[in-house]
Amino acid sequence: MTVERLPLPVNESDLEALAELLVDAVESGAAVSFVTLTRDQAHDWWRALLSDPDSRAIVLVARDAVGIAGSVQLHPARAPNQPHHADVAKLLVHRRARRRGLGAALMAAVEREAVAAGFHLLVLDSKRGEAGERLYRQLGWNVVGTIPRYALDTDGRSLHDTVVFYKELPARDDR
Repeated sequence: MTVERLPLPVNESDLEALAELLVDAVESGAAVSFVTLTRDQAHDWWRALLSDPDSRAIVLVARDAVGIAGSVQLHPARAPNQPHHADVAKLLVHRRARRRGLGAALMAAVEREAVAAGFHLLVLDSKRGEAGERLYRQLGWNVVGTIPRYALDTDGRSLHDTVVFYKELPARDDR
């Protein structure tokens, strides 16, 4: 598997694969901002994110023999007093590619991209008790705390807790 920065403008094939990836994540219960999601809605969501002229988001994708098998995003903070800070969002690994180290590879790549872009404080959150939480702990992320009943689960009824993490990376000058 290879991990790369998603080339922009995104081609239709990649856009379709990203939509499939997001739908797969939601259908498998991932806490990635959606309760239900159709393929068309996922397509529209990705298109809006990737065509936003004000977005400075960095999107990484992992490809296998079938196509895009995973993705992660890096969103620079918008506040002028936080030029060193970015949020990591939507670490997605397709069910066909899970349990093979792809999540860890995507996280290592997003950390490298962050350092290269001048970010040395990263923040993310994860549904408590899920694979993402375990992965972030294994990768040395620091727990800030848990927010109870943070968001709806994909069942649309029950609320789940979220765990907030941060990680300090070496500044470009510190390497």
